[in-house]
Amino acid sequence: MHGPDAIARLLRELAVAGAAALVVRGPVEDGAALDGVAAETGVALLSLTRGASWAQLAAMLRTLLSEGDVGESGRQTLGGVPSGDLFALANAIATLLDAPITIEDRRSRILAFSGRQDEADPVRVESILSRRVPERYLRLHEEHGVFEELYRSGKPVHIPPPTLDDEAALPRAAIAVRAGDEILGSVWAALRKPLTKEREEAFQEAAKLVALHMLRLRAGTDAENRLRADLVTTALEGGPGAVEALGRLGLADGPLLVMALGIEPAEDADHAQVTAERQRLAGALAVHLAAVQPRSAVALLGDVSYALFPVPQDTAAVRERAVQVASNFLERTGDQLGAVVGIGSVAGEAAALARSRANADRALRVLSGGRGPRRVAAIADVYVDALLLEIRDLAIANHDELSGPIARLAAYDTRHNAHLVETLRAWLDAFGDVVTASANVFVHPNTFRYRIRRVAEVGQIDLQDPAARFAAMLQLRLMGAYDDGGGGGGGKGKGPRPAAG
Repeated sequence: MHGPDAIARLLRELAVAGAAALVVRGPVEDGAALDGVAAETGVALLSLTRGASWAQLAAMLRTLLSEGDVGESGRQTLGGVPSGDLFALANAIATLLDAPITIEDRRSRILAFSGRQDEADPVRVESILSRRVPERYLRLHEEHGVFEELYRSGKPVHIPPPTLDDEAALPRAAIAVRAGDEILGSVWAALRKPLTKEREEAFQEAAKLVALHMLRLRAGTDAENRLRADLVTTALEGGPGAVEALGRLGLADGPLLVMALGIEPAEDADHAQVTAERQRLAGALAVHLAAVQPRSAVALLGDVSYALFPVPQDTAAVRERAVQVASNFLERTGDQLGAVVGIGSVAGEAAALARSRANADRALRVLSGGRGPRRVAAIADVYVDALLLEIRDLAIANHDELSGPIARLAAYDTRHNAHLVETLRAWLDAFGDVVTASANVFVHPNTFRYRIRRVAEVGQIDLQDPAARFAAMLQLRLMGAYDDGGGGGGGKGKGPRPAAG
């Protein structure tokens, strides 16, 4: 924390350097005395309000400073077209080329389109309605190397009418949209007559303008996403800035709960694809929750998307409603990468949001570690499983080894190739019902009775003692002997090890 003398000295140094302003973390001591120094030097002194982060300030300044860097002074335009208005730009290009236009991203999704699409063909109409090029045509373009040529060339690429069943289509001219070496997307024209040389040159120039607009859109979106992520992060921490952050998000006037959305990709999944999928799901979750509760806030933080979901009060019905909302979302988005949602406790005040997030993460971990069909759970529903995982973590951190009856049984099984641990597990699972337990391990009831007597003898355990049974069940769970997919076991060998001997 700099005092007023240090700030005054810095203002004078910045004046010599030609700086316009100095931003310091508020509150500023003796601000009235510094007013004179600021007036003398001509360097504005600004105070960063409590709860705001330096990252938010940097993002805001970056956005403000980029405005008007291209185009006419005083107007947010790029090449005479309103900045970021891809639809207006598509119409301008359509006029230049005398052909209906689409602007597409790298995944052939329609970002914008011009008028006069009725002059094109059914394929173009289908693309506009679904906001992406039909899959059958994408495969055809890939087979004929259209995209390879498009992304390699800096000039328009002419594509003859595709021959696919009896569908009639016009020829196309397309050009890649680049920002340096990065491909941002492409522009497509449906042609009823070939492009002249002048129109081809206009098409090339138009692609450069499209790149500027797409970059401006991306910069604005990135800045907005960063600001929102910073605010959501500040709120989730539950510290002094949480109230201010919630106020900026419009969420300061009622209880909230935290949802945590994660995915479980395969070990060989492409990292770029997984990252893109996380971003896609975060955006989809924001849209889904906005339809249910418009004041929701979603941000992707690391590998997890967190949602602040307003609720009227803390009741069982409210928590069930949150589970249903999350379940509906996963049903609509599919299960390509194993998405799961953990739901935390209800936070009645900003300080409780950190606990709600921790509980959402705990529920998410249980779901991620399990192999069952459940994809959504509130912490109240999986609390015991979460607690067992944390006990297992503690045992591993302490390098604990199993001892007592379970350790003796495990050691006996290793030496004699017996099945006493499996027998005890089956007996406990069946609540001591020998017929059911023996059927579950596919042995005769008399054989099972003999084995359970050996369990008591070798393990030196009184199976009539409830405390002894509970201790055995807990140790079996911690050593990963259970494989019920509930997240508490986690897999054989991952928990504490049996003691030697």
